[in-house]
Amino acid sequence: MNNKRENQYRQLGLMIAYYRKLKGLTQMQLAELVGVSRTHISNLEAPNMDKSISLDRLFDISDALNVPIKNFFDFRE
Repeated sequence: MNNKRENQYRQLGLMIAYYRKLKGLTQMQLAELVGVSRTHISNLEAPNMDKSISLDRLFDISDALNVPIKNFFDFRE
């Protein structure tokens, strides 16, 4: 994965963590809502992990958090 993509995935993970915390959910609670393991959510949110995410999974997270999917891509430079 190139540096540009790594940075984008990192920012996406941070946005997922931001909205999860804003909703007052733990990683475990979000994982249960989405149907994945807590470790998977942790890997997505970890700023030093270069873990990709499928669109289906991102839509699931968006639904679980009741956040428009476009909000996850509002990266702060």
